[in-house]
Amino acid sequence: MESKPIRILITLMAIGLLMVVSFAGGIFTGYSLPRQINLSQVIPFFPTTEPVIQAPQNQPSELDELFTPFWQAWDLVHTQYVDQPVDNQVLLQGAISGMLNSLGDPNTGYMDPFEFQQANAPLTGEYDGIGAWVDTTGEFLTIISPMDGSPAEAAGLRSGDKIIAVDSEDVTGLDPRLVLRRVLGPAGTSVKLTILREENEVPFDVIIVRQKITIQTISGEMLENNIAYVQILQFGERTDRDLRDTLRELNRQNPIGLILDLRNNPGGYLNTAINISSQFIGDGVIMYEDYGTGERITFTSRPGGVATEIPLVVLVNEGSASASEITAGAIQDHGRALLVGSKTFGKGTVQTWTPLTMEAGAVKITVARWLTPNERQIDGIGLTPDIEVEITEEDIELELDPQLEKAEEILLDHLSNN
Repeated sequence: MESKPIRILITLMAIGLLMVVSFAGGIFTGYSLPRQINLSQVIPFFPTTEPVIQAPQNQPSELDELFTPFWQAWDLVHTQYVDQPVDNQVLLQGAISGMLNSLGDPNTGYMDPFEFQQANAPLTGEYDGIGAWVDTTGEFLTIISPMDGSPAEAAGLRSGDKIIAVDSEDVTGLDPRLVLRRVLGPAGTSVKLTILREENEVPFDVIIVRQKITIQTISGEMLENNIAYVQILQFGERTDRDLRDTLRELNRQNPIGLILDLRNNPGGYLNTAINISSQFIGDGVIMYEDYGTGERITFTSRPGGVATEIPLVVLVNEGSASASEITAGAIQDHGRALLVGSKTFGKGTVQTWTPLTMEAGAVKITVARWLTPNERQIDGIGLTPDIEVEITEEDIELELDPQLEKAEEILLDHLSNN
């Protein structure tokens, strides 16, 4: 069956827009807006007060002994290295970077003063880009999903593609936020991206002309067989209000069931994710946020949901990330609906940026993880759909959407058996 215009590659790198509406991404904790956190990208959000620096818990004598090999290496570099004098500031930055890298967490790292200044510079606010949502929390700037009809989609970019060079300049080792700035640019200008794709043996280049990107976060319509369909493209500031309005409008048409499409949704605000989840889950836990200190914050459903009883199926894929995984995971764990599609992206950690003293840059540290109501960890794992349905290249060419078709089939079967 031929579907409505295929809703597979439907979102993103309206990077400009996302950067304007975001405080910070991945998942940031605390500071003055602890519950209005952007979960999709990681644009730094810094405290307005000086960080509190606590003395190490170890006794000085223990630290002296622990650091003896470090100072021995420091002296050897200063006395034996062939090119003298060495730059002590560079050595210090390298030591900090190495310490954080040794944790083995791609979301924990160091920004030198220049990178920190660039990442914290005011954003342009222009909605110009290539039309693809990206993840900036790992080692590379990684495509989450291209937007339907965008330059990124036309260039053939896919979820999981890693950008390793911009305009022939190697960006491996550079913080993904700074790579993101290089990808941005005025509409009508071109950028050459070198892409590393898992199934390809060698990287390849794509040249993309940037354009003005406009994002509508919510869309809804009635499908055949009197089934309501709602697609959420991003969890923005107004998305939960727009969702309620859309659901109420569709409810007036007395649908027999509802399909919630979270495919290629890169996430957004945590507060929005809780509100959206509450539209479908009447009560109970939505998610947990676990900190390294042992602290746990529990987020529960908020009253007044308008779609807590209607038969429901949720569509997800590899472009469903962060806040959309919170919603999908809560719905799945509560048994509220089946998930249909492919495994989700797997983004669920909380990072903080702390400026260092003496203008020595900043460190980003993963401080927490979020878990589904059944205490499943999603970061690096993703959600596995209850019913897996893949989209083939042939499906895309023929504008077929077997995932959507399967969701309709499930709802009709459910209703016929009840």
